[in-house]
Amino acid sequence: MKWRCTRCGKPHARNDPPCTACGHTTFERAVVRADEVTETESGQSPDSTATETVDTGPEYVWACSNCGRQHVRNSPPCSRCGSPDLEKVEQTYDGLERDLTTPSWLDVARPYLPILAGIGLVIALFATGVVSPSMLPGIGPPTPPDAPGQGAEAAGIDLEAAEREVHERLEAERNSGERRRFDDGLAAYAEYQNRGLVAVEFDDAEPTGVSPGEFGHSCGDVTPVGAPLVASEISIDSDDDEGAFATAVADALLSSRFEEAVRSGYDAEGIDIHVAPNGDLYVFYAVC
Repeated sequence: MKWRCTRCGKPHARNDPPCTACGHTTFERAVVRADEVTETESGQSPDSTATETVDTGPEYVWACSNCGRQHVRNSPPCSRCGSPDLEKVEQTYDGLERDLTTPSWLDVARPYLPILAGIGLVIALFATGVVSPSMLPGIGPPTPPDAPGQGAEAAGIDLEAAEREVHERLEAERNSGERRRFDDGLAAYAEYQNRGLVAVEFDDAEPTGVSPGEFGHSCGDVTPVGAPLVASEISIDSDDDEGAFATAVADALLSSRFEEAVRSGYDAEGIDIHVAPNGDLYVFYAVC
């Protein structure tokens, strides 16, 4: 018959306290397995193969009376809450099967379903073109600097429509072999540079420098170039519509210092028009 410590359960060959594991001074008799019975106890040789086992009795742990945390030894305080009171209880495995059950993918994903649905909706809006990806931070061309004056409409004239009208007027002045397209990426680059010039001139601002490649132009490996023109002689109040106003701007470009670049040598152009607070017309012309 073997003995075991009543505190930690360590088996001992003899009833010879204290326990070599925890130092406790009380042992109790322990029921041994059938294959550990000696020849004198069972009538069989110790080398015989055991075919049966016997119950070794319940296993015990030490549970905190405050939080229920189980400990292998009676070694207060509790490692979880610090309580000094531990009590001896029988170890059970209730709920073990439930804890070991693998949850389904639906159970795992259920808390995240609203987030996944939102992401799917955003992707659908982008895919169908309802929302432009350029609305997302870091996607699309840089936002033009804030500049005083008017950059969208002035004196009832749509400046963006006038910019395309200027392109049409310039196309009419070019030879058939020198035709060029209006590039939205170049126009966005021209708008950024033009507003930056106005902001520096009238607000003492310091706009962030940008690269033409950030504006999604279709120039390929060719680096766009551009230049500003201040057309003080043009008064937007004297023109009745975008057509007359565009003709005046086109004439100013054709008679400026970069007339040659306006007429030939490039494949695409972009134009931005901004009316400054003092009424001067700021025009930025970009080509590639």
